[in-house]
Amino acid sequence: MPTATTTSLKLDSEMKERLRRLAEGRRRSAHWMMREAIEQYVEREERREKLRQDALAAWEDYQATGRHVTGQEADAWLAKLAAGKRAKPPKPHG
Repeated sequence: MPTATTTSLKLDSEMKERLRRLAEGRRRSAHWMMREAIEQYVEREERREKLRQDALAAWEDYQATGRHVTGQEADAWLAKLAAGKRAKPPKPHG
């Protein structure tokens, strides 16, 4: 497990009180609530960044090769998946 280090965080009095009330209602410490919030935020932003990087890589691939699937092809595939069917993704063309 990584070693914990101390970080200072300044909150205005209203936010501090909101956090205190929420933590009290959840039977958690304000410290735990802040750590949990930061962890969830970082994980969400890491997923967003991965999605952004994947989209950029896909765009670069499209620009280089012209290979693509149409929106209609993608929608048909996704509809099958949503219906619980196993379906292979459409083959790119271009």
